[in-house]
Amino acid sequence: MKIVIFGQSISSSWGNGHATLWRGLVKALVRRGNRVVFLERDTPERADHRDLREIPGGELLLYGRWEDVAAAARRHADEADVAMVTSGCPDGAAASRLVLGSKAQRTVFYDLDTHITLAGTEAGEWPACLPPDGLGGFDTVLSSTGGRALEALKTRFGARFVAPLYAWVDPDLHRPADPVQRYLGDLCHLGAWAEDRRAALDALFIEPARRLARRRFVIAGSGWPDGIPWGGNVHFVRHLPPAEHAAFFCSSTLTLNVTRDSLKAMGWCPSVRLFEAAACGVPVISDEWEGIGAFFEPGRDILVARETDDVTTAMMLPRGHLATLAHRARERTLEEHTAERRVRELRSILDIKGSGDD
Repeated sequence: MKIVIFGQSISSSWGNGHATLWRGLVKALVRRGNRVVFLERDTPERADHRDLREIPGGELLLYGRWEDVAAAARRHADEADVAMVTSGCPDGAAASRLVLGSKAQRTVFYDLDTHITLAGTEAGEWPACLPPDGLGGFDTVLSSTGGRALEALKTRFGARFVAPLYAWVDPDLHRPADPVQRYLGDLCHLGAWAEDRRAALDALFIEPARRLARRRFVIAGSGWPDGIPWGGNVHFVRHLPPAEHAAFFCSSTLTLNVTRDSLKAMGWCPSVRLFEAAACGVPVISDEWEGIGAFFEPGRDILVARETDDVTTAMMLPRGHLATLAHRARERTLEEHTAERRVRELRSILDIKGSGDD
């Protein structure tokens, strides 16, 4: 099966959470005998921070201007079994027009940022990555967020068939690793800056650090502004390449997952960082959102925090109890939340859609 993807970036993880996801999924697709072509606009920022230059078993097609790649893109789409446009694609509207006018057997739009897509319309702005007439032309629309987001994609954008395809993890990359001195901590958090995550981060990370002044807290991610009142026991990592995620997680006793408010409002919104940490065998404490129990059982696989006291209490738990939680979460992740598992789900979604059209 030939799959052509028009995406944000697979070649650079700088400020781009999509990169790790695409690398794992493409590897799983290629491992199953599929041919993958990923088209990505080359920008100076991506070029300066490129940490992947080729796709083993696939093809990475970098281009400067849409006009320069349009002919090749048309040829690939015409040959494709699946032609997919994704959120964050800087030429999403043009790519959508090309895909919908191509001879591809299946046309797919995959929204990995459904909360951003929906928030734009609430502010009266049409998402730049979407075609002007919405998503009704695509055979299938996928969303990394479930819950209320699925119906919203139908009502606001005219999607005809919508299915969730949640985030995943690459267990070859995210697995137990030796701790690294510079990342050592009692509690860590990995995530880029987002204003609508600030209140939860204040309650579940900054305030616990203030109360537990003798404990070491470590935070990593890009885009964080100056002026955040980190305490002296909070250590900051500006950018963490995907290859170091496992060492980062495994260097702390606990890791904290914090979800954006716009995602929590829809529910069923597991982040890739949640799966990464669990796959690394690190005890996870997460904020609460609707549907979390479908991915991990609170109290058995992971811990859930609603307020500061929940975090400080979790940090006092016996190491043996935390290790048991971590083991269960890792087992569940390897069974239910890997790239290989999502490839099977994707194939099932496309087959179901296909049978419905026959």
